[in-house]
Amino acid sequence: MAEGLAASVSPQPGRCAYFVERKRRFCKMVPARGNRFCGEHGAQEEEHGRRRIPCPLDPKHTVYEDQLQKHLKKCNSREKPKPVYFAKDINAGLKEATDLPEEKQVSISALSKEELEGLIRKLKRASNCIKSVLKDQICSHQALQEALNDPRNGDAAFKHLKQQASILGNMERLNLLGPRRYFVEFGAGRGKLSHWVDRALQDAKDVHFLLVERATTRFKVDGKHRNSFERLQVDIQHLCLNKVPVLVKEKMPAVGIGKHVCGSATDLALRCLAETYANHCDDKGRESPVAKRWKSNGTDGPPNHSSSETCSKFSAENWSPVAGIVIALCCHHRCDWKHYVGQDFFTAVGLGVTEFSYFKRLTSWATCGMRESGPQTSTIEMESKEQDSEAEEQDLHDRSVECSSDSLQGLLTNEERKQIGHLCKLLIDHGRIEYLQQRGYDAVLQYYTDPSVSLENVLLTATPRQSSLPHSVS
Repeated sequence: MAEGLAASVSPQPGRCAYFVERKRRFCKMVPARGNRFCGEHGAQEEEHGRRRIPCPLDPKHTVYEDQLQKHLKKCNSREKPKPVYFAKDINAGLKEATDLPEEKQVSISALSKEELEGLIRKLKRASNCIKSVLKDQICSHQALQEALNDPRNGDAAFKHLKQQASILGNMERLNLLGPRRYFVEFGAGRGKLSHWVDRALQDAKDVHFLLVERATTRFKVDGKHRNSFERLQVDIQHLCLNKVPVLVKEKMPAVGIGKHVCGSATDLALRCLAETYANHCDDKGRESPVAKRWKSNGTDGPPNHSSSETCSKFSAENWSPVAGIVIALCCHHRCDWKHYVGQDFFTAVGLGVTEFSYFKRLTSWATCGMRESGPQTSTIEMESKEQDSEAEEQDLHDRSVECSSDSLQGLLTNEERKQIGHLCKLLIDHGRIEYLQQRGYDAVLQYYTDPSVSLENVLLTATPRQSSLPHSVS
């Protein structure tokens, strides 16, 4: 106790003298010889008349003022050249569709009893036209049996493995695990889901993976799969799959997969596959000569087959650019109206951006763990942290804002709030199902794991209907 008190009074010898208020201790970085502060906190002192200033590209770090121009040329936060598959806002949806302005957003806790009851009536009225009971499709796969039986895996790892095993089992059930496939994992993180798909298909030929992740990720599994894994560091909003060189070259169907694809990232992924990529492949196959596609890819020389030969081959095989979609849904409170693919469905049932803004926040009632006693609540919150540890965009604080409102106590029981939260999630997800159905897919929602494993336990699956495959309709 005395040692800890002494450490808080003065910095450790040879360590930075900056006191980090948030951590209530001194910085532990080692400063340069003759300096009291490290490079991160060098702005606190002037060294021989030189002053450190925050970097204009990223104020989280500092730079010597007299070296600013030199630093800007090599700063990691500088704007880098865009990859060939970057197309700004290509999957963003309609530009005129905007979210509700912040000044018009009212928190759930600020609603009167009458306003809340009116909102719930709208929710139940709109939900009358959808299937409110989902089927259980809790599966497993032999590729993960050894890991599932390994006692060295802790509870958190075991939960992730059970979810991954069920996703693979559902993919097998839909005949999506097979050769000549490009698996595109959205929100890939470390790439563990693709890792297990690769393990399940270790004897299959022509299996490749594209891992889409906008953030820089540590402890990636890519190194174990150097020949078949390619990582695309780009926001899904700007991803143009038909410009990814390997997809242009190989002409193999894509399978979109994802585990806990947060909020609007799901909508961006669905639009990327079912609209941007599928439509472009269909148009290219019918109209554009192959030579032009290779020229845009920067490849010298034409391919060995013509566009007509390619089209006839695809038609004969009932080829579809998107063989299927399997995405575990997550974090509905992070959805955005401007990206939401189910806007037509909401409009058809008499709802709009205002109701969507409320419903997406009410979804937190299904997973925030409101219980009468404190210990139970903390247990549920711990489970939520475990289940979404790989989803970097998960924000538990956002969810707790609408969950912990004392002003709503007495209006609804905990069970009623939970049912309303589930209904809001289901309504938002049904809009996604209708979007896919309108584009020729057999799309279904199902439970893929037990709530004790993950509170976010709904899986969206979609496969193209035979009658709507490209080139089969004149």
